[in-house]
Amino acid sequence: MHFGFSYVGFIFLILLFLPNLIWNRYKPVDYERYAAGEPPVLVWLERVGQGAATVFSLIFINFRPFPLWSFWLAGGFLLLALYEIWWIRYFRGPKTMEDFYSDFLGIPVAGATLPVAAFFLLAVYGRNLLLGLATVMLGVGHIGIHLGHRREIAAQPQRQKQ
Repeated sequence: MHFGFSYVGFIFLILLFLPNLIWNRYKPVDYERYAAGEPPVLVWLERVGQGAATVFSLIFINFRPFPLWSFWLAGGFLLLALYEIWWIRYFRGPKTMEDFYSDFLGIPVAGATLPVAAFFLLAVYGRNLLLGLATVMLGVGHIGIHLGHRREIAAQPQRQKQ
């Protein structure tokens, strides 16, 4: 683990944040109602994990020229590519709550799971325990919130798709 600015972490963060910035204009209709009922513990874990993962990915991960070890980094980029494809599917669809909490290629709540898994692989690649712990906190909060919303949606009577 080396201290310094990480271009790799910066690229990961850009790939993470760009679709989220666009999403702010295309939120599902009922999103605010669901977000208001999120469990405070999961929200806290998500926020602390987000902040720590952002900082640790920017200041501790540096490119390592180890061919075999680079498979971890390639796996992280692959997961982020799938995340971008998931977003394209969301933006091209009707943008419902069901779409937002959907599975993708068998990955449950892919909009939450893919980036968390990608950052975990980045932590493994960088041998960065702090980023790994931050990512686990983020995952428990973020994926937990998404699974909770998906359960709420499934429990409601079927609404007609827009």
